[in-house]
Amino acid sequence: MNLINIEKITKSFTDHKLFDEASFSLQEGEKVGVIGINGTGKTTLLKMMAGLEEPDEGSITTANHAVIRYLPQHPEFNPEMSSLECVLEGNVSEENRWAIESDAKAMMTRLGIRDFAQPAGQLSGGQRKRLALISVLLSPADILLLDEPTNHLDNEMADWLEDHLKKWKGALVMVTHDRYFLDSVTNRIVEIDKGSIYSYQTNYSGFLELKTQRQEMEEAGERKRQSILRVELEWIRRGARARSTKQKAHIKRYEELRDRQAPVQDSRVELGSISTRLGKTTVELEHICKSYGERKLIDDFSYIFLKGDRVGIIGPNGCGKTTLMKIIAGLLPPDSGRVVVGQTVKMGYYAQEIVLEKPEQRVIDYVKDTAEYIQTTDGVLSASAMLERFLFPPDKQYSPIGKLSGGEKKRLNLLRVLASSPNLLLLDEPTNNLDITTLTILEDYLDHFEGIVVTVSHDRYFLDRTMKRIFAFEENGKLRQYEGGYTDYAMRKAAEREAQEEDREGKRGGSAIAGTSAKGDASAGQSASSDAPAAGKGQRARGPQKLKFTYKEQKDYETIEADMAKLEDQIAALNQAIEASASDFVKLDQLMAEKSEAEAALEEKMERWMYLEELAEKIAGQ
Repeated sequence: MNLINIEKITKSFTDHKLFDEASFSLQEGEKVGVIGINGTGKTTLLKMMAGLEEPDEGSITTANHAVIRYLPQHPEFNPEMSSLECVLEGNVSEENRWAIESDAKAMMTRLGIRDFAQPAGQLSGGQRKRLALISVLLSPADILLLDEPTNHLDNEMADWLEDHLKKWKGALVMVTHDRYFLDSVTNRIVEIDKGSIYSYQTNYSGFLELKTQRQEMEEAGERKRQSILRVELEWIRRGARARSTKQKAHIKRYEELRDRQAPVQDSRVELGSISTRLGKTTVELEHICKSYGERKLIDDFSYIFLKGDRVGIIGPNGCGKTTLMKIIAGLLPPDSGRVVVGQTVKMGYYAQEIVLEKPEQRVIDYVKDTAEYIQTTDGVLSASAMLERFLFPPDKQYSPIGKLSGGEKKRLNLLRVLASSPNLLLLDEPTNNLDITTLTILEDYLDHFEGIVVTVSHDRYFLDRTMKRIFAFEENGKLRQYEGGYTDYAMRKAAEREAQEEDREGKRGGSAIAGTSAKGDASAGQSASSDAPAAGKGQRARGPQKLKFTYKEQKDYETIEADMAKLEDQIAALNQAIEASASDFVKLDQLMAEKSEAEAALEEKMERWMYLEELAEKIAGQ
């Protein structure tokens, strides 16, 4: 069933056209991720679907009786209302109050809000966003419209929301930059690009493949057009005269080809600033402690940052991540311990919250306050030229900062930080409000950045992509070090939990055995107790059983490499067939489906092969 139908809408703000006869429809059960660079109209699309804005032209039709709930990017509440009242507002009747209030408190606790009576006016922006999210999730709805739902959620909260939305049966449209989240939750990606809406019936990984194919097809079509144009132009230049109908048609075809619009290349943020030289002494943290009242945030933390370090800091909201970043940056003193900063260290601090002291200040003046000229890999650039590389055209450079969108302010702040040519980057939640295109370019920039990078982030993809070491806040202000990215950390924690559970099970089993033995001794008398040590010795003498392959594992081990080779050949053949079928969309969809199945089978085989190889090594080492 069609829940929302958008037909040929046009929408402009001042001179900027966001949508140009764009169309979109939402079906029952669809979970749609909306992506596109900042400023393309993602939030505007959600607002129009929610009925909060109207298109300039075109129509938006919603199914009768369809209930829509909308999560804005920056929700506001009555500052006098309690946190619980904010969540319950619009959701409660006398009949359902007890059940809804119970669910609300459970969700609030899950998302780190434990003071149900605290007035909304005392809450941070992140806490208000979580309250609004809970309110939306509690409401009966057919369609959820969520604008950046994972912003201000820590990793465990994001995992919970991901699981909740995967199980939710209604339709969903969300704007998010969280690529793991998009991969896991969505079954359709909608991209807003240069006024048009492109739809891909797949998750984020599939979208990347299909978009690449679309762009390659457009580029191939343009190359063919240019080739024909050259031939036609040569014919025209040879002095052909339009004396016959055939020649007139020839000239008309040339003019049509000449006037056809070429594919517009995506505007891309370009990062190319150069870091300054870093000396032998970097930053050393010695026994850092920090508390607020009775609450200990950081307890005896020491670390020496190494050249080229890539350190991610994770933990629950409010645990002290930003506090630690501010201590490193010299913006906040520790209660005890000290921070030693080398003479050549030049820090660039990208703050989570952007405080605009002068919202009326022009964009270009904001950058010039840091540097009028910026050293880049392409030479020295003016502030204006660098702004253009960051997708701020000349007309926008002279606009007040206060009129920029949230994502544009983030992008501008990133430019200002990089313009100072730092050799130690402190990035506090850099992925919030940055579009995916800018994020991928930032990740590539960090690959080539020669200095130190320290980041606080809940974005699992970003941490996996850029970080080589994780510090996790654990109980009582202690930080624990893990090697690798976020997935390595999560796997290590899961293995530890599993080991602890096995240990508890073992202890429970041991207690039961001990109890049974004691009862047996009491009933059997003296002779039974005299036999017990011998039985114990016999049990210990058997020792652990040796590892060995099962029959199926042995058969798999013998054939799995050949199976993997066949699948790799199959995927290579499918890639060739896909290239040959670029213009046949029906055939292309079929081939892409076959390729996805083959790749999934290969991934499963590779996981099995890794398990069998590890088992074989253990067997050989016995």
